[in-house]
Amino acid sequence: MSRKTLLPMLLLPLLVACSDQRAAFEIDSSQHSLTLIRVQDFFWQKTAAYSVVAARMPECMRRHDIGSGSANTRIEVYAPGNDAWILKQGKRMVVVETRTCQGFARLDEEPADGMGPLQGSFQMRGGSLTFVAAAKGDADAVAPAPN
Repeated sequence: MSRKTLLPMLLLPLLVACSDQRAAFEIDSSQHSLTLIRVQDFFWQKTAAYSVVAARMPECMRRHDIGSGSANTRIEVYAPGNDAWILKQGKRMVVVETRTCQGFARLDEEPADGMGPLQGSFQMRGGSLTFVAAAKGDADAVAPAPN
């Protein structure tokens, strides 16, 4: 093989170095879950595109675009109740529901009733996207005060 054909073959992996990673937060089972999808076009990019799939099978499943963020961002998951889930990425927040999987909205501020208990967070660990469940004390610490 000549050098002219070898060089492009060696550079090809750099051109198609897309990273598409997924991690799931199983709510009741694998049939009722939130799956975060993180797509990074090139390994050297400092940002990634994020979306979430809300699923409660066999009734519903839907993918919602969250938007771009830091490639190493941590996305926290809170449970305010009624099959609603708040995903917090830095200062940006979205709410998604798993009752019909259709509901999705961006939040400008924390809900007046509170965020609900912290369930855990999606984060990069060892180069892989994973869901890390909140420690029992962490989930209780952010629970809304009783009325």
